[in-house]
Amino acid sequence: MNIILYAVPFFFILIFIELLLERNKGTDYYRVNDSINSLTAGVLSRMIGIVKQLFPLTIYVVAFEQLALFQITASGWMWVAAFVLYDFCYYWKHRFGHEMNILWAAHVVHHSSEEYNLTTALRQSGSSFFSWIFYLPMAILGFDALTLITVGSLNLIYQFWVHTRHIPKMGWYEWVFVTPSNHRVHHAQNQVYIDRNYGGVFILWDRIFGSFQEELDTEKPIYGIRKALKSWNPLWANVHVYAQLLKDCWHAERWQDKLCIWFKRTGWRPADVERNYPLSKVDLTQFRKFDIPLSLLNKFYSLLQYCLIVFVGLLLIMNVAGFTLTEQILVVLFVLYGSISAGLVLENNPLAVYLEWIKYALILMTLVMYTLPEWIELTLGVSIIINCTLLLLKKKDIISTTRQMMEVNQ
Repeated sequence: MNIILYAVPFFFILIFIELLLERNKGTDYYRVNDSINSLTAGVLSRMIGIVKQLFPLTIYVVAFEQLALFQITASGWMWVAAFVLYDFCYYWKHRFGHEMNILWAAHVVHHSSEEYNLTTALRQSGSSFFSWIFYLPMAILGFDALTLITVGSLNLIYQFWVHTRHIPKMGWYEWVFVTPSNHRVHHAQNQVYIDRNYGGVFILWDRIFGSFQEELDTEKPIYGIRKALKSWNPLWANVHVYAQLLKDCWHAERWQDKLCIWFKRTGWRPADVERNYPLSKVDLTQFRKFDIPLSLLNKFYSLLQYCLIVFVGLLLIMNVAGFTLTEQILVVLFVLYGSISAGLVLENNPLAVYLEWIKYALILMTLVMYTLPEWIELTLGVSIIINCTLLLLKKKDIISTTRQMMEVNQ
């Protein structure tokens, strides 16, 4: 049973409630472009997860079958122990994800938003290839794959609600569990906050291993990453640190540095690369959020594209066994294509108009080539009609907005 899939409706209900609080309190914690980008990255993560999930899980199963020290009988205490142990392993996975270049390259996606709200929780990585290593101790102790998946899903679901600015400190609860307050610290790039509070459910690990930092009344968190993404492209969000590491690896003169750069502490660069290809330093006193003005039409159109991507993604997730491997890959590629195109729409990039037309052509080809259930064909057909109509209006809107931005820059 996919517990996270069943939790998704509750995620969106909570997002809706937070939006109501936003309106009632007059806060500005949400931006359409940032939120859609976070949500799109989440869908993309789920899609890529379908393709890559078999390999790591197979290794876990082999480790369990060949190396397990104990035969653990299912019981209430077994589930409690598994839940706590999983969070302990998660703490170290998360901590190394901030402290090693190659692991940070994957995890950075989750921190790339410069806002902090419930949609940020869904901004997950699609390029995390090594996280399974940190859970192998559970296999060796005798916890089977089903137990791992179950407690891992519960751990992830718990982490959703702490991505909010509307809940203040929670008294004694702060000492034991991860809360919105101490997780706000984790997402901040202020010097006092950076690389702190790694726990998923229990903040005790941070207190024990010296990585805890309380949220200070005198230091307002600045969200995001030091090397700002400055893009709404979810694919670039997943690969931009890898791209920088590859550049540094290429430019490094010593072969030792070419190898070590991947496993050194986050931010480390060879001395010759630092000297010859310096990166600009971040001045948080001059911090400005990345933003591109959007018209109401652009916001509405972008939201519809996200809904279309979610619809296609859910069709695969809920019926993955009914798709051949080739069809699974094609659907994942379509979602990837649609996500990139949606990012360009949010950036008012004129190229987005042409990519969108190609997207609708691909959907029409699918409807012609495959016999799909009537409700799916009807949904996609209506979607094409509505979106193409809006796209005709949006082309003028994008061109007009682009011209205005060029005039401002001049």
